[in-house]
Amino acid sequence: MISLGWGVVNSNHYFIWIIREDLVNGKVAVLLKELEEAIKKRGFIASWCPQEKVLNHHSVGWFLTHYGWGSLIESLSAGVPIICRPGAADQPVNCNQMCKNWEVGMELGNVMKRDEVEKLVRELIGGVEGDRMRKKALEWKKMAAMATCPNGSSSLEIQKLVDEVTFLSRK
Repeated sequence: MISLGWGVVNSNHYFIWIIREDLVNGKVAVLLKELEEAIKKRGFIASWCPQEKVLNHHSVGWFLTHYGWGSLIESLSAGVPIICRPGAADQPVNCNQMCKNWEVGMELGNVMKRDEVEKLVRELIGGVEGDRMRKKALEWKKMAAMATCPNGSSSLEIQKLVDEVTFLSRK
């Protein structure tokens, strides 16, 4: 967490950092006093936020996540590129899909170093790769909006499922 914090602070961009109260071995995370002071200049720390609402705010330039399915859907639907740090279960597969196949994210290595975090944040915010990823993420946002509109593929498939379940329950 210390390397992550310093990396984001050193990127010189404003940020929101959500740290769950039980994040570190079920205990409250404790940051170095010096890091906390540095964060206060450009960042805001909270223990919870309405993630979907935050991701859809126009000022959000990137999102760092473990990349579970919920975070994947929310960031794609918001058109926000990601920095991915997968853990277990579906996360490595999701991260690979996002970073290598869909090219809307960058993976943070297993050994987190502050200079690596800083470099990735700077690239996503102002670099050539970051601009390309932002454009691709915005394409995904448009596709998600089309799929979920009243006559979109997702809406039609949900209605088909409801109709089928309703039909089967009448038997």
